[in-house]
Amino acid sequence: MTKNVAKKNVVVLDYGSGNLASAERALRRVGAEVTVTDDFDAALAADGLVVPGVGAYAAVMAGIERVRGGRIIGRRLAGGRPVLGICVGMQVLFDRGVEHGVESDGLGEWPGTVERLQAPVIPHMGWNTVTPGEGSVLFAGLDPETRFYFVHSYGVRHWELEAEAPFTAPTVTWAEHGGDRFVAAVENGALAATQFHPEKSGDAGAELLERWTASL
Repeated sequence: MTKNVAKKNVVVLDYGSGNLASAERALRRVGAEVTVTDDFDAALAADGLVVPGVGAYAAVMAGIERVRGGRIIGRRLAGGRPVLGICVGMQVLFDRGVEHGVESDGLGEWPGTVERLQAPVIPHMGWNTVTPGEGSVLFAGLDPETRFYFVHSYGVRHWELEAEAPFTAPTVTWAEHGGDRFVAAVENGALAATQFHPEKSGDAGAELLERWTASL
């Protein structure tokens, strides 16, 4: 992994999520200039925006709404400005989440439902391989044995979005836990997201963050 990417300004959106410091450290490791803030204008102006997330879907959505995160993400994407969601920060990009029988609205960037994984052991916690979608940029040349760090009980188990001309289909990367397949990452133009934590995935996660940062 090289660390000589041009300096890019990245905002880590601070809406009360608990993994801000680790995301900041990982982005600095790959050469980004990082600001952790809930400032609306700063989040709009940055070269890249990272939306982290840990905990319950509804709580993450409440925090994002508090800082007008949906408007920030929507306006950035309308202008083709990159956004990266991590863990629950990925999950809220879908239409809805269902936890303990309670359904919460998401940001609706992609159709789909975040639901409890159907695996013998929950949560899915630890290192796991992924199967990149065809044409992936973030995972290009990935060794099939490369592992990323996951910690979650919920995920998107069914991909519902079909591309229609002249649009390009998102690139979907999958993983499996206990025989249950779920979405591990999505690349969709300026919008990318991972269910795993790249900031906790050692050199593999750093390489992914470096590729994303270099693309800004």
